[in-house]
Amino acid sequence: MVARVRGRFGDFTAEIVTADDPLESAVTATIQVASVDTGNADRDAHLRNADFFEADRYPTITYRSTGLRPDGEVFALNGELTIKDVTRPVPLRLELGGFGPDYFLEDPSKGARAGFTATGRINRLDFGVGGEGTVPGGAVVLAHSIDITLDIEAVLKTD
Repeated sequence: MVARVRGRFGDFTAEIVTADDPLESAVTATIQVASVDTGNADRDAHLRNADFFEADRYPTITYRSTGLRPDGEVFALNGELTIKDVTRPVPLRLELGGFGPDYFLEDPSKGARAGFTATGRINRLDFGVGGEGTVPGGAVVLAHSIDITLDIEAVLKTD
């Protein structure tokens, strides 16, 4: 109502497939809804129940890119987000952090890492997550807009 709540999903998989032309690269991600973590166990349990995500019925959230394009000094990653069997287009603003060797390998010259930050915004009601939620006097208890921030570190696989 008066404060921003931050949360994260701790269990997810993602794959970035690079192409010779970077604009033809692709991204897919699957998030396990039950792994939601806002730092409050009661709130997390409420988010997993039928009032919000219905984790038992819809255990995953997925994202599939549909295109990458330059957008000023950054890139826009167009894609489709699916929550509770509702799929909507969700573009993400993609900023490249950089590239570097993978120092965790025995021989860092044989691998590389890339860093990205992706940001976007959705309306949770578009996906059937939660309701209006007001208190006496009409104040909104829960915002409709959800900001998405992804800090990504990807390891280049050469298989």
